Amino acid sequence: MNPNFILWAIPFFLLSIVGEFLHNYIKKRGKDFNFEDSITNLNMGIGSQAVGALTKSVLLMLFIWIHDNFRLFTLEFTWYITLICIVLFDYIYYWAHRWGHEWNIFWGAHIVHHQSEEYNLTVALRQSWFHNLLAFPLFLPIPLLGFDMMAFGVAAGLVTLYQYWIHTKAINRMPKWFEYIFNSPAHHRVHHATNEQYLDHNYAATFILWDRLHGTFIDEEEEPVYGITTPLESLNTVWANFHFYVEMWHGSKQLKTVGEKLALIFRGPEYLGKLIGQINDTGEKAQLNLKKYSSETPLHLKIYVSLQFLMLTYFLSAYMGQLENLTTFYQVAFFFLICLSTLSIGGIMENKRWFYIVEIARFLMFVPLYNLCYHNYFSDWYNITLPFSIIMSTVFTIWILADLYVRRLRPRLV
Repeated sequence: MNPNFILWAIPFFLLSIVGEFLHNYIKKRGKDFNFEDSITNLNMGIGSQAVGALTKSVLLMLFIWIHDNFRLFTLEFTWYITLICIVLFDYIYYWAHRWGHEWNIFWGAHIVHHQSEEYNLTVALRQSWFHNLLAFPLFLPIPLLGFDMMAFGVAAGLVTLYQYWIHTKAINRMPKWFEYIFNSPAHHRVHHATNEQYLDHNYAATFILWDRLHGTFIDEEEEPVYGITTPLESLNTVWANFHFYVEMWHGSKQLKTVGEKLALIFRGPEYLGKLIGQINDTGEKAQLNLKKYSSETPLHLKIYVSLQFLMLTYFLSAYMGQLENLTTFYQVAFFFLICLSTLSIGGIMENKRWFYIVEIARFLMFVPLYNLCYHNYFSDWYNITLPFSIIMSTVFTIWILADLYVRRLRPRLV
């Protein structure tokens, strides 16, 4: 809920992902990483943080308003109160996560985190753009009980960051005592699996004890197959966030009464799957997706996409760090530009024809917006940012136009 934890952690995220990739390469497990999948995971995370940065003020004001006007107790910010808040936050998270799999309204957002068919640290950053907005009300008992904003922020940050390291195959098992109490990579690999015996288990964030307590724990035995039971087969970040709700719309058309349509929101994904034909009448689900979705991106475009991703990461960091200093116009304009950039990168990797137009339009929007912002807020840097942004945008535009000519136009002319 507090984006500063994520902002500070971005360099660690990138370094650890590189470290995991090198570890897998040395161990000859390079297939655990797929370029297109990993970039899409990271792009989904960028969009999620952009949404979070834009909406955090409203959520924080709601938290503070409830705390100041309706709290039952006054709990000072101390280490032991914070520790209690962490445990409470983690327990609420268990139920928020569990309902995220059991109720369509929540699964439509949370499904984003499960779409990747790989399992590595980039998957941890593949987050829904809207799930926090939907789940936030579930955490309102914390201000009602009297925990202040600092305790809540620490709890949210630590529980969120804890879950990062468990998204890996590089760590096989932790000590038995540890895995009895805490969530681990082995436990969470099970949670991301589509194997039938693994479905809907291991919802915990930090303490796996919640799953043991509520009968949703299962240990890792056979090799998990990752993804969702009906594969997304797309690198489009916008479609990834909304496709399940489109399926819900189609499913609602099969229902006759308004009551049934509204009840669909709180029914499970399996019920919706039967409505739209993804699961047959006997309840038999699709076979495991052993053939992973792939999109072959040419080397020169992989380099291009990598550079765009690095620049987008820097831009996101600057956006999150300076958001409170920007006017609403710049907040919304840069948010749109960030989301458009993630969409365009997906289009490049899927070899969509429209990405040429979107990329050039993106540069045409970026240069004036970026430099007007710098001129208004950081005038000392304006003489550097203006020529640099123009030169870089020109280079990237030529790069894109050269690709358009070589791969699209020249074969037609020959």
